[in-house]
Amino acid sequence: MELAAFLIDFIIHIDKHLEAFVTSYGVWVYALLFLTIFVETGVVVMPFLPGDSLLFVVGAMCGVGLLSYPLALGLLFAAAVLGNQSNYTIGHYFGPKVFQWEASKFFNKGAFYQAHAFYERYGGITIVAARFMPFLRTFAPFVAGVSQMTRSKFLLYDITGGALWVGGIVTAGYFFGNVPFVKAHLDKIIWAMILIPGLVILFGAWKARRKAASA
Repeated sequence: MELAAFLIDFIIHIDKHLEAFVTSYGVWVYALLFLTIFVETGVVVMPFLPGDSLLFVVGAMCGVGLLSYPLALGLLFAAAVLGNQSNYTIGHYFGPKVFQWEASKFFNKGAFYQAHAFYERYGGITIVAARFMPFLRTFAPFVAGVSQMTRSKFLLYDITGGALWVGGIVTAGYFFGNVPFVKAHLDKIIWAMILIPGLVILFGAWKARRKAASA
């Protein structure tokens, strides 16, 4: 419970925590930022880390000179791309071993081929769009690996999605993060960044289930 309370407080007041870290540890904050984004995107069991809000707050801190905009942008982009590559590799390597392919009752060969075909056809837009959706961005590259999506195709969309996600949100924070209204309502904006994509995912899942039930 204490850990959960700390994580919630850290996510909602990430601007204060990050500013305190910069004040105390200086350039070491860049290592923390890299590690946070890498772990959130690269370890399938860590989807709850504050990716979107972290990027926005980093942009805001760059806007007032506490952090270097080009350095933060480059490091976070690298962390996002390498994290997805790590997650893909984990899924690609361990997926077949866990399922033991045809020898396992947990493996559905037809479902695997469907997933593979889906990721070959629509995996690109899935990987890019998932960047902007908490939780989904952690699982999408892992599933792409499990379904054996072509590595070169995955890499292309990984780089594209990473550039749009990191570049877009950090830059938004850089230009708008220090606007008085945004600063005064940052906690509500962070909640919106967490909840709205989640509601979109739930609505999409509900709609797909309803469509499948009526088919």
